[in-house]
Amino acid sequence: MISESNTSDFEEGTFFLYDLKVEVIAPEGSKIWCNAKVGDYFEVKGELLHFREDMPFSLYNLAALLPLLPAKQRQVDKNDWMFTDTDIACTDPNCPTRFRITRTGLRKFRHDDTTAVSQSFSTLD
Repeated sequence: MISESNTSDFEEGTFFLYDLKVEVIAPEGSKIWCNAKVGDYFEVKGELLHFREDMPFSLYNLAALLPLLPAKQRQVDKNDWMFTDTDIACTDPNCPTRFRITRTGLRKFRHDDTTAVSQSFSTLD
């Protein structure tokens, strides 16, 4: 398990983010109202969203998912709901669609490659 407070990572100036896959799921045979198709997906790699050309994705569903994705990329306590809850409801209350967020890999980043703010500048100390 990676610890965000690992001092060697801090001293190295590195941190880790999980890659994610966000996939459309729904009960078999159900009517989908949001124009999603079961099995469609997009991926999150670092800060980038990767969409396949043949898999459009609803703007409204994307807007609902976006606030959760950075938190799902980070290591959290196993008792935190952000760790255990993987299925997110469709924005249409009449639609049975869910969006399953799965961690698919782990990437290492360097602080200095991702921001102009010095690592020594912190208001959390």
